Amino acid sequence: MKLYLSSYGIGYNPAALQSLVGSNKHAAVVCNAQDLASKAERDERVSRGFDEMKNLGFTPTELDLRDYFDNSEPLANELRRYGLVWIRGGNSFVLRRAMKQSGFDVAIKPIVEHEEIVYAGFSAGSCVAAMDLHGIELVDDPDSVPAHYDKKIIWEGLGFIDKAVAPHYHSDHPESKMVEQSVEYFETQHIDYIAIHDGEAILVDRQGLRVVG
Repeated sequence: MKLYLSSYGIGYNPAALQSLVGSNKHAAVVCNAQDLASKAERDERVSRGFDEMKNLGFTPTELDLRDYFDNSEPLANELRRYGLVWIRGGNSFVLRRAMKQSGFDVAIKPIVEHEEIVYAGFSAGSCVAAMDLHGIELVDDPDSVPAHYDKKIIWEGLGFIDKAVAPHYHSDHPESKMVEQSVEYFETQHIDYIAIHDGEAILVDRQGLRVVG
């Protein structure tokens, strides 16, 4: 399994992400964590995601999970076109709903576990890779629901790592103070977690799990 879970953006060590990906340089850019934003704002963030991927030598395509809400069956084959999926930040609970309604959460697991694709992302994209999202509601509103989304809160993460992720920790980021509350929650509830500063990322490969930055 190969993961790159960043605090913000690509981080300070883009070579670490590049090294995970094999010969398939096609990257799926997922921006559904931004589905509460206006169209103009969301389009700008998709464009930013494309720029991030192009700067690393990847060929980006947007993978809008909303396109699969009514028919999730084609998604598994679509994902196999890519060597990398890049999940941009925003609201973790919106993103998790999109993954559930599209079937992404089911489709992505075997191809990540068999190293057919690298799962990478930042902020919300990193948080949902954990086992559980409890504690993240102190940062992201779980009750904010875009149009055409199910209202039910999905607390279960993708389960790629067995620790909660606290991005933007002690960073120059508007959510940094709220993330400190999440960390306090993890400690009070005896939940294993990794707190990462902006610029850092959690890297998972055959050598194990470590923080780079």
